[in-house]
Amino acid sequence: MSSQKNKLTLGYKAKKYKSLIPFVIPAVLFAVIFSYLPMAGILIAFKDHPNFLRYDVFEAFAKSDWTLENFQKLFSDPDILKYIKNTLIISVMKIVILFPLPVILAVMITELKSKRFSKLVQGIVFLPHFFSWVVIVGIFNNIFGMYGPINNIGTALGMDPVHFMGEPSWFRWLVVILSGWKEIGYSSIAYIAAIMSIDPALYEAAKIDGASKLKQIWNITIPSIMPTIIVMLIIRIGYLMDAGFEQVYAMLNPNTLETGEIIGTYVYRLGFLAGSTDYGLSTAVGLFNGIISLLLILGANYISKKKTGNGVW
Repeated sequence: MSSQKNKLTLGYKAKKYKSLIPFVIPAVLFAVIFSYLPMAGILIAFKDHPNFLRYDVFEAFAKSDWTLENFQKLFSDPDILKYIKNTLIISVMKIVILFPLPVILAVMITELKSKRFSKLVQGIVFLPHFFSWVVIVGIFNNIFGMYGPINNIGTALGMDPVHFMGEPSWFRWLVVILSGWKEIGYSSIAYIAAIMSIDPALYEAAKIDGASKLKQIWNITIPSIMPTIIVMLIIRIGYLMDAGFEQVYAMLNPNTLETGEIIGTYVYRLGFLAGSTDYGLSTAVGLFNGIISLLLILGANYISKKKTGNGVW
């Protein structure tokens, strides 16, 4: 029992994997410099309008008073609550609609008989991931535009043209459609790798027992990659308060702010756009967003460990 405990200690692991430590040091330094040191900026959320335009950082901090006004404004402003609602709705839609699709795509790709055709399909579905959101939004602006092919087909069928990209009721659905088109292929890579690692003997035994292809997928493939699915789901839940800043910012326009403005774009607008210098409120909103995300991923990981024995850590 004591030997097992010794094997779990940090010192034992450091000694066992000491040859790998030099490879970890650059990643640790990168995380400390670019992820942890900037967290000192969280203090801005507790300061009363520090003037960074007039003073340097330390002087601006010294001249401003400590306050909780930013958090009072955060929880009392109906607009902020609306943006939180928009963020959650878009994120939940992405999880419910899009999360199963990479799993299905991975199974379909790995079941293709022709390896050459399988690689061709993989290349095609992976390609959109490498396009920037500006390019993708430009493409779909033309497709869903007033004179695009979608409206042309609708007009030919006797329907009135619809400005999809400027219609608030369509905005969230278009966010999901565009996100799926861009990321489903790339997200399937982890599942393809997990499927390829399954022991082929399991499938051979299932064939001997007379199991159909669907039964093999349901009883062998899915259970075998379930730990990967759970880990990916936990990570996705951790991003529940991030509905995709780059995508939403590229798609937003004055007509769709009501249903499309999310926490990320609101924080950006508060801190940088239109001459705004409300750094305290924007930092408070970002801090609140980060805390909720942390609690979500901790909770999801805890429940997963309890129910399935699998988790991120």
